[in-house]
Amino acid sequence: MLRFIDTHCHLDGEEFREDLDAVVTRAQEAGVAAIGIPGIDLKSCQTVIDLCHRYPGYCYPMLGLHPEEVRSDWREVLTAIYPVVRETIAIGEVGLDFYWSREFEQEQLEAFEQQVRWSVELQLPLMIHCRKAQNEMVSILKRYKNDLPGGVFHCFTGNELEAKELLQFERFVLGIGGVLTFKKSHLPEVLPAVVPLDRIVLETDAPYMAPVPMRGQRNEPAFVAHVLHKLAEAYGVSEEEVAEKTTQNCKKVLNINV
Repeated sequence: MLRFIDTHCHLDGEEFREDLDAVVTRAQEAGVAAIGIPGIDLKSCQTVIDLCHRYPGYCYPMLGLHPEEVRSDWREVLTAIYPVVRETIAIGEVGLDFYWSREFEQEQLEAFEQQVRWSVELQLPLMIHCRKAQNEMVSILKRYKNDLPGGVFHCFTGNELEAKELLQFERFVLGIGGVLTFKKSHLPEVLPAVVPLDRIVLETDAPYMAPVPMRGQRNEPAFVAHVLHKLAEAYGVSEEEVAEKTTQNCKKVLNINV
């Protein structure tokens, strides 16, 4: 049976409250060997830790302040999050998001850079969310390029030039999820052209972004198998090779060893 990892799943969300054990069981039956659980704000830091204690050795916590949750009080929030970051495998979900609004643009930039500094200080990888802000994100990361331990550029959906720009950060990988399977996605062409398989990890971003043929449903970790299938098809390799290489990448970048 294939074994692979969902590196990014909001399993602590309300969407899974009623059937969490069943969701985890389905994931295990589908071949999901581990799940990365990112926090997004102060409240979720506790729910993420609680969930990972409920499924020890299977769910792995990441803690951080999501860019869409950044407000004027970001310093106080980060001060509260910092003491528990050491309990995690990564700092995340952090980053920049200027898609909906630039109201807190400066606060986002400062909060992201602070968490990048945590990554350097604690030598914990980053789980990075970036939407309509790649130039600004890259500019910040370049300041710390030689000292960063690595991380994941979550939910990559860009073009070849954008992929190449991110791959300059040699210890980072691209997180590939359900968008790969969408009819209008250009990822099946972009990824094999410029991204080697040893720079990719799998993810769902559940409960969001369900892959084809589950699109429109609540996403869940078991569905990452559809992403793996499409990735193997795009690269012209076996599903076994994709599972093996992406799992190795998780061990190398996120210290998830299954």
